[in-house]
Amino acid sequence: MSQKYHLILLLVCSFFLGMTGKAQSYYFPPINGQEWETLAPESLNWCPEKVDSLYRFLEDNHTKAFILLQDGKIVLEQYFGTHTQNSYWYWASAGKTITAFMVGIAQQEGFLSIEDPTSDYLGAGWTNCTPEQEQQITILHQLTMTSGLDDEVPDNYCTFDSCLIYKADAGTRWAYHNAPYTLLDSVLQSATGATLNNYVTQKLKTPIGMNGLFYKTGYNNVFFSDARSMARFGLLILNGGEWDGQRLMTDTAYFSRMTHPSQSLNQAYGYLWWLNGSSTFMVPGFQYVLPGSFSPHAPQDMIAALGKNGQFINVIPSRGQVWIRMGENPDSTEVPFLFNDRIWEYLNALDCTSLGVNNYTSATDNVHIFPNPAAETVTITANREMERVEIYSMDGKKVQFQELRADSGVLTINELPEGFYLLRIYMIGGLSVTRKMIKTSY
Repeated sequence: MSQKYHLILLLVCSFFLGMTGKAQSYYFPPINGQEWETLAPESLNWCPEKVDSLYRFLEDNHTKAFILLQDGKIVLEQYFGTHTQNSYWYWASAGKTITAFMVGIAQQEGFLSIEDPTSDYLGAGWTNCTPEQEQQITILHQLTMTSGLDDEVPDNYCTFDSCLIYKADAGTRWAYHNAPYTLLDSVLQSATGATLNNYVTQKLKTPIGMNGLFYKTGYNNVFFSDARSMARFGLLILNGGEWDGQRLMTDTAYFSRMTHPSQSLNQAYGYLWWLNGSSTFMVPGFQYVLPGSFSPHAPQDMIAALGKNGQFINVIPSRGQVWIRMGENPDSTEVPFLFNDRIWEYLNALDCTSLGVNNYTSATDNVHIFPNPAAETVTITANREMERVEIYSMDGKKVQFQELRADSGVLTINELPEGFYLLRIYMIGGLSVTRKMIKTSY
């Protein structure tokens, strides 16, 4: 056997082991009915009181559903308020990942190539660009948020040609722009000849037992489902596009590119999936390249579907874990990275031997900063008297300091440059808590 063949075999094996995190088969629930095997949190050495702290945190932040899978089995499943196992909720931008998956399916079936110009499927004049500028834009650019179309138009959800204005050459600028993404749905329908919902049902929902549908609201196609369907999709991704021995995504090269950095501009972005563990990242609405991982408390190999108001799928191959969250707005950011990371703080503290956030939840759970993002001032509130707050830039430099000596206070931040900051808040008595803040200009 040649050295070259050995190398190819090693690379293929490494990919699948890296995607699943371990050489083992996952549990897959039946595609019909409500049966789903469970694991007790105690089997993972998780303390019941710390699970309760997690649930309180989720409920306090307007969560409707939370599910965590270990090797495919349900460890945590909790519904809040009137939300139930059968309730539907929207995925928001987390649903972008379904579209990315379906584009891969369409490519492997020969309906399209992601290198094709978008105009091959939408026709000439789908933008307000020159013919030459428009022809540069491919399906790949739509998948990677690098179309070059102007995301600073009054309504970046607008899919009319008049709203799709040239900003930069395709592939030279990363910007979180909803309209070019939304038009991928039209690309799929043009390429396959099927409606979006019919194609998703045939190629994704039926094979893995998902429910739900895409629903047109304004310019957007928004996916709605129950929480378990969201968890099923996460489990499919955890297993590299294979469900209980049936490989839905046979184009393994596409799957790999989808879940790895897709371009050099934003290393934390694949094909509509967010990728943790990169050396830098960008966030929606900003043209700053920020150092480090977007979720420092999460495992480095996490891939995530992140949607407005905290619709999350987190897939962690190294741990064989998937967790999902559905709910209402926890903060004011378009994609709430900070809230996703806060959930990870609680998850990391579940172990009975850990000394994490849950050991002082009463002191720190009720420390809030708002608004966030903020332009001029930010208010900090706590359930005990604070001593001082220090603001640090992402490179670790202390840029602002203020004494508080109260359980609430207002910081003036108008002179800070736009970007991400860490607020280290010190309590009377020695405890401290860190929060992230986004400084904007508006």
